[in-house]
Amino acid sequence: MPELINRPEYLKQLIQNRDVDLVKIVTGIRRCGKSSLLDLFHQHLSDSGVADSNIIHMNMESLRYRKLSDYLAFYDYVSERIPKEGKAYLIFDELQAVEHWEKAIESFRLDYDVDIYITGSNAYLLSTEFSTLLSGRYVEIRMLPLSFKEFLTFYEFVPSAAVEEKFQRYLQFGGMPILREYRFNEARSNQALEGIYSTVVLRDILQRNHQADQGMLQKIILFLCSNIGSITSPNSIGNVLSNEGEIPGNGGNNIARNNIVRRNVAGKTVSKYISMLQSAFIFYPVGRYDVKGKQLLKTLGKNYIIDMGFRNMLLGYRDADRGHIIENIVFLELLRRDYRVYIGKVGETEVDFVAERPNDKLYIQVTESMQSPETRERELRPLRMIPDNYEKIVLSMDRSYITSYDGIKSLYLIDWLLS
Repeated sequence: MPELINRPEYLKQLIQNRDVDLVKIVTGIRRCGKSSLLDLFHQHLSDSGVADSNIIHMNMESLRYRKLSDYLAFYDYVSERIPKEGKAYLIFDELQAVEHWEKAIESFRLDYDVDIYITGSNAYLLSTEFSTLLSGRYVEIRMLPLSFKEFLTFYEFVPSAAVEEKFQRYLQFGGMPILREYRFNEARSNQALEGIYSTVVLRDILQRNHQADQGMLQKIILFLCSNIGSITSPNSIGNVLSNEGEIPGNGGNNIARNNIVRRNVAGKTVSKYISMLQSAFIFYPVGRYDVKGKQLLKTLGKNYIIDMGFRNMLLGYRDADRGHIIENIVFLELLRRDYRVYIGKVGETEVDFVAERPNDKLYIQVTESMQSPETRERELRPLRMIPDNYEKIVLSMDRSYITSYDGIKSLYLIDWLLS
């Protein structure tokens, strides 16, 4: 068995929720470390004195459990193994393999003294039937690939490597834990990422959406990868693809009418595909928030990718996109820090991120450099227009002695990621 890689931040969340009467659900893209996390938690239970007979740990994608694909067989199998004495810990990996699993889980909660932990690789796990059945009785722990801080502890670097050099590796390879085994071998790393990507597309998207067209899905993925950090809408993406003849229109004679119909069809199609990608945790949608009007806007958002490694594997690594790449990295870091994230609209301008927690709010601009006066003005202007007193920050790749502009903090991105 490979050595378990510790992810203390996530393990701590599981430990804090131990014996709380809620189902613990760890969600995240395939191979981001969910199974290892459950193994670490299993180890924690054993170390804290829980007997092996009181821990039932099953990975539902193993062929050993192939006959348990419906909830009744699954319920009976597990029930026979729950001990009569003491609390049992039920740990189920990739539970989406069991149809209507939520009925069995709810029944375990009612019938036995158990504490339940689940992982799943797609958001269908938290779909409506499930949420309705277990409403208010579960806690979701969202697992992401490695942060830059974790990346530094995961890999071994030559002693002389500067932190900028390590960050460059992070931008290029991303944070999927499995890549550690390849020690920055680009060809092998890309093969591994391709394997994960194909599994996600085939198992978590196409198997669940029989009408989906693989070629179309691929085009939309490539479009979103190329336009990270750009404001788009399903209609605008649909327009681009239907103008390129990628999305077929409906038959008809009137060309003008036909274009409108075609665009509507295209927009709806794109919207459907994007929600599939979000359900498989490949892309994360970010809505726009009107900072002055204090309301969410219905139209136009951005989509960020779960990991830079996938984007570079699909498009090739290009240094020219660094501005958008670092913006994506900041977005994921805000999610890790438990913020709800929006794009801010301030009058006619935009703030890259409005990040909220229950008693805390941040406004963040992300830019490659603040050296040129034009860039500096462009980045600071929207922040100056915000009338409240919450913290305002510009993150850049400049190691500068200037740490503030009229009360707006200027931070070196790498320092912020490691803080």
